[in-house]
Amino acid sequence: MINYDGKIFRPISNSENGEVDLVMQFEYKQQENIVSSTYSGGRIKQGQLIALVDEQGHLDMRYHQINWEGKILTGVCRSTPEIMPNGKIRLYEKWKWTCGDHSEGESILEEQ
Repeated sequence: MINYDGKIFRPISNSENGEVDLVMQFEYKQQENIVSSTYSGGRIKQGQLIALVDEQGHLDMRYHQINWEGKILTGVCRSTPEIMPNGKIRLYEKWKWTCGDHSEGESILEEQ
């Protein structure tokens, strides 16, 4: 199992319908198979995520956030890890809003 505790990730791409800004960062915390993070930046005033990690390092995630317009947004995400040649982790994410337009998107995060 990949241990995500203390790892910092930054987005390198995101679908147009997403709210994550490419200058944001996520510091992951992990206890046993539970991963969490609090985040903010870009269009997001404050957000939180919680996920279960499986033996292959996949994350089954739920997130909620408040944007600068004062709207609460929620979604689900499935992250698939890739260990890059430098030993850092790249996460390929497929996500879906569970509110609003219920649209889907993809993003890529890299460990810093």
